[in-house]
Amino acid sequence: MQPFIDNARMFGQHPEDFAGHAEGQSPEVLFITCSDSRVVPALITGARPGQLFELRTAGNIVPPYGGERPCGEAATIEYAVEVLGVTDIVVCGHSHCGAVGALVRGDDLTAVPAVRDWLAQAADAPKPCDPADPTVAEAVQHHVLAQLLRLRSYPCVERRLTDGRLRTHGWYYEVHTGVVREHHADTDTFETL
Repeated sequence: MQPFIDNARMFGQHPEDFAGHAEGQSPEVLFITCSDSRVVPALITGARPGQLFELRTAGNIVPPYGGERPCGEAATIEYAVEVLGVTDIVVCGHSHCGAVGALVRGDDLTAVPAVRDWLAQAADAPKPCDPADPTVAEAVQHHVLAQLLRLRSYPCVERRLTDGRLRTHGWYYEVHTGVVREHHADTDTFETL
């Protein structure tokens, strides 16, 4: 922890570098990805503060719209689209995903009931793949596409997609190589950016 504390102490040594942030934010992209510590959206994209609006969830799951009670994920999506006016939404899954791997393998998650219940919200069961494959690449890519479909259940997203003010993108990040692949609807494949 100490290196993080030391960096935090040094981080604000030049307040003039941050003064502009007080004027507000106007990110162009909502970046939805996994909470996994190996996935760092600003590092992957080269974004500076204020350029990405991030939503990180276990397994980059987009919960259903209009559930029984409000949820932070839905509020984040709605705020990004309606208030901030993002023009693009990226759903980024990653190799070696523990959440998707647990779903593919049918892991017993009774010891972690909150995790079990959260993963049960996945839009579809991930595409079956070789459970011995630690990357679970095919299942993760299928899962990304399912989450993109789930986004369409949000009225604000569907409305802006229909009128052309919003675009969605499915990405797959390889934690072991740094390669990013994007889904191409015309070929239904994930190709290197």
